[in-house]
Amino acid sequence: MATIFTKIINGEIPGTFVYQDDVCVAFLDVAPMTEGHVMVVPREEISHWIDADQDLLNHLMKVARQVGRAQQEAFDCERIGMLVVGYEVPHLHIHVLATNSMDDFDISDRAPMQSPAALAGPAEKIRRALEQQS
Repeated sequence: MATIFTKIINGEIPGTFVYQDDVCVAFLDVAPMTEGHVMVVPREEISHWIDADQDLLNHLMKVARQVGRAQQEAFDCERIGMLVVGYEVPHLHIHVLATNSMDDFDISDRAPMQSPAALAGPAEKIRRALEQQS
């Protein structure tokens, strides 16, 4: 059975994408921990990050870094943080978020589900910053 992330990648469920290539996608989390919270997700369904091959992990980290730099430019933040947890959805994903304190990493303190309209502004800021990196 396809994961919710595969359904988002395939367009069966709406997603607010900021980046896509043949290997992975990056889209905004619908229940963000901070403004512009992005998840970098491989197209291939891999449940646990330690089961991914090194080339895939290298690519995901490269994209996460690009997204993080874009977030740093787009949002007023002290640092860019990452989480690889794996309990929420059994599909490898890297949370990339603008952060100003360790409190931002409390995964139980997420915003309520956001509408696509609410995510449009942060997504556009990240996309513009990513374009400037090119």
